[in-house]
Amino acid sequence: MEGEEKLNGQKPVPGGQASAPEAQYEASYEEDEIDLLDLALVLAKHNRLIIGTAFLAGLVALILGFIMTPIYRAETHLVPPQLLAGQVQTGSLAVLSPELRSMASQFGFGNVATPADLITGIVKSRTIMDRIIDKFDLMNYYNAKYRDDARKTLSDVTSAQVDEKSGLITVAVEDKDPALAADITNAFVAELQDMVQNLAITQVSRQRLFLENQLKLAHHKLIQAEEDFQKYQIQTGLLNVDVQTQTLMDSIARIQAQIAVKEVELKAAKTYATVQNPQVQRLQAELAGLKGELKKLEAKAGGGPNPIPVFKEIPKAGIEYARKLRDLKFQETLYETLLQQYQAAVMAEASEGLVIQVVDPAVPPELKVKPKRKLMIIVAGFLGLFVGIFAAFVKEFIDNSSRNPESAEKMALLKSYLRRI
Repeated sequence: MEGEEKLNGQKPVPGGQASAPEAQYEASYEEDEIDLLDLALVLAKHNRLIIGTAFLAGLVALILGFIMTPIYRAETHLVPPQLLAGQVQTGSLAVLSPELRSMASQFGFGNVATPADLITGIVKSRTIMDRIIDKFDLMNYYNAKYRDDARKTLSDVTSAQVDEKSGLITVAVEDKDPALAADITNAFVAELQDMVQNLAITQVSRQRLFLENQLKLAHHKLIQAEEDFQKYQIQTGLLNVDVQTQTLMDSIARIQAQIAVKEVELKAAKTYATVQNPQVQRLQAELAGLKGELKKLEAKAGGGPNPIPVFKEIPKAGIEYARKLRDLKFQETLYETLLQQYQAAVMAEASEGLVIQVVDPAVPPELKVKPKRKLMIIVAGFLGLFVGIFAAFVKEFIDNSSRNPESAEKMALLKSYLRRI
């Protein structure tokens, strides 16, 4: 037993007393316990100061809540355009069509994914903001010296958000006058509808005018082709060619007409889309395929190394007759196709285009949204409570320092330094 004690390097403690480490641990535990009791004693000693500070802070918040100007929030709910049109949707939100993507690029919103995102971006556009400012004379109402200041103030009190579940758009305006808040909110919707409608109609009109010019040109060429064909028939006395030649000429004319139509469609698409647009790329691929088919037919007609016998045998007058007939068929097919596209563009222009439907118009709110008195009182009460606790410990520290001669001397020295500031 004595050997083990010697090996451990410790001497036995007489009378069953605790070892030195155990005594230090108990002393540290007692010291911590005393510190906690001291904290509790300080809080209990200065409870009036703590409670009074919290009560005073809550009272000040209550008074401020009654003094502050009440703010009202008017809201309206909208349905995005494509949700009404029933076009392709992802989840509950529609995917932007080429028309809407073109509209987004005009406003600088190149990365928007849905019509709702586009609409929320247009709400705070400079154009609509300026219209609202002029309509309600907000420069004077906001006491704004510069127009940018009025825009910033209006933007701060205006919000436009999208409900991810329903896809509805909520446009809201906050103001001290509930009637004015409702009027501005409804004005935002009216200006938004007008802008979206004008942009959509402008784009459709641009396509319609382009097709109208192409249709006039095709009609003129068709009349010219008919006159040339009739003159050639009168001059030569030819009324018809063999069936094989007629069929081949018809095929060539049909392909040429399709190529001309695709070129018109491609030019029309480029009026509102870039080269990277999928529709433009699709039209370019179709156009390349049609040109390849045309080359094959022209090779059969004698343009290639192995012309078909019928074109070798028919006289020169018959070949010219076939060419003029081919031109006539081409102009007829082109004119008919352009006429169909022009009629479709006219119908699209006459329709309403993009529609933003109002689910709930804004009405003057009855309840204010600011100031939130209950929240203000709760927050102020907690802040006052923490300030009171801090003040209680500061006061306790000063009291203890004044009773300690050494600390009192240091406090006096500190006060002398502070007076020099």
